[in-house]
Amino acid sequence: MDVFSSQSHRTQLVLTALSACVITSTLFTAYNAYRRSERRRDLNEDVLRSIATHEEPRAHRLPVPTEGPTEETYIRPNYIGGYDEDLVKEQLARNYAFFGDEGMARIRGGSVVVVGCGGVGSWAAVMLVRSGVSRIRLVDFDYVTLSSLNRHATATLSDVGTPKVGCIERTLKQISRWVEVDSRVEIWRKEDGGKLLEGADWVIDAIDNITTKVDLLKYCHDHNIKVFSSMGAGAKCDPTRIQISDISYTIYDPLARSVRRRLRLQGVSSGIPVVYSTEVPGDVKLLPLPEGEFQKGRVNELGVFDDFRVRILPVLGPLPSLFGLYIATYVICDMANKPILNPLPIKNRRKLYERLLRDLLHLESKFIGEQINKLPIDEDDVALIFEDLYLGRTVVPPHNVPARPQLLRWDPLKPLVLENCVVFEFAEAERHQKECLGIGSAGERQCPADVWGDEVQRIVDKNVAEVEKYRSWVGL
Repeated sequence: MDVFSSQSHRTQLVLTALSACVITSTLFTAYNAYRRSERRRDLNEDVLRSIATHEEPRAHRLPVPTEGPTEETYIRPNYIGGYDEDLVKEQLARNYAFFGDEGMARIRGGSVVVVGCGGVGSWAAVMLVRSGVSRIRLVDFDYVTLSSLNRHATATLSDVGTPKVGCIERTLKQISRWVEVDSRVEIWRKEDGGKLLEGADWVIDAIDNITTKVDLLKYCHDHNIKVFSSMGAGAKCDPTRIQISDISYTIYDPLARSVRRRLRLQGVSSGIPVVYSTEVPGDVKLLPLPEGEFQKGRVNELGVFDDFRVRILPVLGPLPSLFGLYIATYVICDMANKPILNPLPIKNRRKLYERLLRDLLHLESKFIGEQINKLPIDEDDVALIFEDLYLGRTVVPPHNVPARPQLLRWDPLKPLVLENCVVFEFAEAERHQKECLGIGSAGERQCPADVWGDEVQRIVDKNVAEVEKYRSWVGL
C-alpha cells in the first residue's frame, strides 16, 4: 500500500509539473503575441504621425479629374525629407542586415537611371527602390497598352493610355516615402542623351531598339558611366538559361550577338555586364499586322518613332521580370561595394568552341586544297551547332557524348554554312573525311547518306529546318 501511495504521489507531482509548464508556455506565448501587437500598433501610429506631420497642404494637392485619367492623376509629389529615420531603417531592416550600415549608406546615396520602362525596366526600378535606392530617373517615351499588362511591374487597367514612367513613379512613391523620382516621357538620343544620364551612378539599359541600345552603351562606355544592359527576353521560356555575363561572353542570344558586333565596330569589345538567356527561341514569329497597316506605308515607319518596330514578338511575362530582378540584384550589390564576383558565364565552353572552330578551319583547308584564314562561321555559330542542334552529341547513333568532338562539313557539294556542319566523334570524323570529303583518300567520294544511313540524314535534314527558324529569328 505504501508503494502504491508513493507511486501515486509521484504521478501527481509529474502531472502538476507538466500542467505548470503548459500554463507557463501559454502565458509566455500570449505575452509575446501581445507585445508584437503593441509594437505593430506603435509602428503604425508612428507612420501615420509622420505622414500627417508632413502632409502637403490641401490647397496644393493635385485636382482629381472629372473626365478620364490624365498623366497628372498618376504622378503625385512625394514627401521628401522629415520622414523618421527609424522608420526607414525598419522598412529596410533586412537589407541593413545583409549589407550593413556602410553598404546601405552607399545604396541610399546612389542614383540610378532606367532607360526603357517596359517589362524589364519596370521590375528593375521597383526592386531598386524596395532595396533602398533613393534617387531614380525613369526614361521612356512609350505608353501603357493592354498588351503591356502581362509583364509590366506596376501597370493596371486604369493605366492604359498613360505614360509607363508615370505608373511606375506612382508605385515607387507608394513603396518609399523618401524616394526622389524623376520621370521623363522622352526617348534617349545620343545627340543630347547626356542630360538624361547626369548624376547617374548606374544606368540600366532596357531598350528594345538595337540602334538606340548600342548608342547608349557606347556613350556610357566612352564617358565612364556604369551601365548594365538587358538582352532579349522575347520568345524565351526557360528560366534556368538566364545568366549574367560580360557582353563579350554572350552566346546564342541573337540580340546580344548583334549588339556585340556593332559595339566591336565602334571599338567596344568588353566591359559591359548584361543579362541574357542561352535559350535559342523555338518556332516563333512576329505577331501579324492587319493588312490595313501595310497599306499606310513602310512598316518600319508606322511606329511612334522611326526604326522602333510595331510588330512584336511573343513574350512570356515572367521572363522579362526575371531579367529586371537580375539587373537590380547586380546593381544593388555593386552600389553596396559588395559586387557579385566571377559571375558564371559559360567561359570554359568557349575554349571548346574555339578549339572546334580551329580544327574545322584546318580540315577545310585540307578539303579545299589551300590555306584559308577565315571561315564563314564563328564561335557563336559553333556553339549553336554543337549545343542546340546536336545537343553536345555525335550525329551518328547511338548519339553518344563525344570524348573528342569534331565539326565537319556534311555534304562536300554544298558550301560550309550552319546547315551543312555536323558533330562527330574523332574516329567518326576521320571516316567521314576519307569516305565523304576525300581528305587523305585516293578513292571516290561517297554520298554521306550512303555512308551513315537514312536515320543520320533525317537528323541532318531536321537540323537544317531548325537553322532556317534561327535565321528568321536573327533577321528580325
